[in-house]
Amino acid sequence: MIKYKVTLTKEEFVELMSIISKGIHTSQQFRTAYILLNCDEGDYGEKISGKLICQVLKVSARMIDRVKQRFVEEGFDVCLERKPMSRTKEIKADGELEAQLIALSCSEAPKGFARWSLRLLADKMVEMKYIESISHETIRKVLKKTNSNHEKQKVG
Repeated sequence: MIKYKVTLTKEEFVELMSIISKGIHTSQQFRTAYILLNCDEGDYGEKISGKLICQVLKVSARMIDRVKQRFVEEGFDVCLERKPMSRTKEIKADGELEAQLIALSCSEAPKGFARWSLRLLADKMVEMKYIESISHETIRKVLKKTNSNHEKQKVG
């Protein structure tokens, strides 16, 4: 395992001290600031053992290693900020698929069933080759979004 050495400059040390002493910051920024200050091997900080940091801050040793790694590899400013979400979700249900799903849910239920279930609808959509694969949860979200609950309509 690679050991990362944190050496803060005077400007970085002052900024971290200002984070922990004043202003409005996220809990992640406070935690990162305390970790960096306690891991500093430069002229401005007192290096404390990883075990002691873990006990005092109630974080794992892996968390400390990740903060140190991010500081060394990506820099001070990036280390303090939250990572942007890199995962993007592909939208499976477009307008055409929603229309087909609503039409199917309004149709008569298959033989042997009183009404359509979410799993039945998902299986039927795949069987009819409207889509390659779809989960019952996606079906639920589409039907909820379109208020397609034809079973229990309010009267009056």
